[in-house]
Amino acid sequence: MTTIESLAGRAAAGTLYGIGVGPGDLRYITLRAAALVQSVDVVAFFAKRGLQGNARGIVAPLIAAGRHELRLEYPVTDEVPTHDAAYREPIARFYEESGDLLAAQPRQGKSVGLLAEGDPFFYGSFMHMWRRLDTLFPIEVVPGVTGMSGAWTRANAPITWGDDVLTVLPGTLDEAQPTRRLGDTDAAVIMKVGKNLEKIRRAVTAAGLLERAIYVVRGTMAEQRIMPLADCNDATAPYFSMVLIPGQGRRL
Repeated sequence: MTTIESLAGRAAAGTLYGIGVGPGDLRYITLRAAALVQSVDVVAFFAKRGLQGNARGIVAPLIAAGRHELRLEYPVTDEVPTHDAAYREPIARFYEESGDLLAAQPRQGKSVGLLAEGDPFFYGSFMHMWRRLDTLFPIEVVPGVTGMSGAWTRANAPITWGDDVLTVLPGTLDEAQPTRRLGDTDAAVIMKVGKNLEKIRRAVTAAGLLERAIYVVRGTMAEQRIMPLADCNDATAPYFSMVLIPGQGRRL
């Protein structure tokens, strides 16, 4: 009989895994990711102070009671602008300290899986660990379904057609940048909405794309909300939200 373990394999000793757990719906996790979550010696995850951690929440049904877990708690998140020294200095120290904590596990011969929402190599904190630890011991990165892929699927919005060019923009950019870049692309995804929602709405409007823009909150999760951006009256958005601007392509 074929099992998940026989298809996807188990964790190897002394290895760090960056495990992409997908956009929120556990059913979208890969076989390899599910097998590793259940077989690594240590399950590690990032979390905001006082919260469970979204990646940890996604895979909660796969983690048996008593598992060895390593919680890495951010000292600061979106309450401070990312370009501010009050953000950059403590977060840099945090990543250094987290790298040391993670490195201690493979050095003891243990396998450790660091969970990542979506894909580990797409706007993920895992990348800061990979940069610090990649030459020290074996690391395997397990790709995951990105949040934007889950969002446009749930919104029933094909994002690119034919030769459409897709641009992915962080909402933290200065307002002039998304306005300019939106005017030079066929389709777009705007990430990191949060407190930048009003700025993003102005940029989308200035680019003449408001009628095509779709606002997605917590795509594929239980609290999912999807609506035209033009109908959204929110002043700010949750962290897990994005704006989609589907391409129109050439009709065949």
